Amino acid sequence: MNDDAQGREPGPTEPPAESPDEPTQPYATAPSWVPPTSQAPPGQWAGFPPPGTQSMPAPPARHASPAGRVPGWIWPVIAVLALVLGVMGGVVGGAVYDQVTDNDTVGAVASGLDGVDTVSTPPLAADNGSVAAVAQELLPSTVQISAEYDGTKGGATGSGFVLDRQGHVITNNHVVAEAAADDGPIEIVDQDGNRFEATIVGRSPVYDLAVLYAEGAKGLKPASLGASQGLRVGEGVVAFGSPLGLSSTVTAGIVSALHRPVTTGESADDSSYINAVQTDAAINPGNSGGPLVDLRGRVVGVNSAIATTGGSSSGESGNIGVGFAIPIEQVRITADQILRTGEARYPVIGAKVQTGRDDGTGAEIDEVLSGTPAEKSGLKKGDVVTAVDGERVTDGIALIVAIRAHQPGETLEFTVERGGEEQKVQVTLDSEVG
Repeated sequence: MNDDAQGREPGPTEPPAESPDEPTQPYATAPSWVPPTSQAPPGQWAGFPPPGTQSMPAPPARHASPAGRVPGWIWPVIAVLALVLGVMGGVVGGAVYDQVTDNDTVGAVASGLDGVDTVSTPPLAADNGSVAAVAQELLPSTVQISAEYDGTKGGATGSGFVLDRQGHVITNNHVVAEAAADDGPIEIVDQDGNRFEATIVGRSPVYDLAVLYAEGAKGLKPASLGASQGLRVGEGVVAFGSPLGLSSTVTAGIVSALHRPVTTGESADDSSYINAVQTDAAINPGNSGGPLVDLRGRVVGVNSAIATTGGSSSGESGNIGVGFAIPIEQVRITADQILRTGEARYPVIGAKVQTGRDDGTGAEIDEVLSGTPAEKSGLKKGDVVTAVDGERVTDGIALIVAIRAHQPGETLEFTVERGGEEQKVQVTLDSEVG
């Protein structure tokens, strides 16, 4: 550091600093400059004479600390101040957290998934092939859900998994829908049988997902969140849950198919359409909401439905080796929305489509609502949508799933057949709560 930066001004005859690499430029109006014949003495430290004098500095005052040392009494003061500041920091930090999470919805977090402690590091090595190792990692993160159904406490049982260290749990909407309608009790049961009262932060009937909050679940181990997009057909997976009320049950199988459009409802009014991961791991009533996990111990989906002879269902039929899980990517999006606002949103175009057509030729538009993205894009009744962003659409359910795999505000290209001719239509997605 130079002397000027320490607060010393140049001596009265000291020349201005010059760069050794640049020639001196004469001032336009100043007289010619003559170098000084003597150098001003350097600045002096207080209490010391200039160089060349024989007098010594006065000794330090009695009880004063020698130069360069910190008085011994100051360390206890610093320790006390640090303790006080630490306590104050904890109080302020707690107040800030309470402010972030204190809104009308219990368990909500203003910054969504960014404001909670989730886990994404795979707990097992890439070459792990052991179902036992996966079970050991995930069972502490898997819970049983007991919810009111038809006026009976605990009448509905399902499964879930621990999302974070803040007490949030993921499950299916259909597990807690009756309890939500009646404001009935919901309990979370961990691997050791401990029960914790839970409340609903928010739920999405459209994606068949719900986020619960339980104060006592803060001590439970969060599951590691993976990705379904990297899965391959034939890859091993493990399903966790409480089928038929049998808690902490583990079943294993493979990925049977990807991007399978299915619906978990029994009618068009209560259907949940999902772009599912299909598996042959045994899934039965009570598995709903439990995690589907890859062999590295990462959650890749949420078990939601099984196929029956009458179609896919979330009801009381048994497993026949065809189960479906909601991809974890959708779980992340919906959970983030629910944590932030207490509700979830899904994309819409403002058109009704036939869902009974199964000839594989596309999705026929039944009605276009006024003022919607569908009308603004030029879609008309009778149009048959055969592809969305280049991906084939075989029927109405496939079109709904294709739309819901995107987010509100995105613009999609629809391939449409109209009057025997193929057209391209740009549709910007709107959104609704659900």
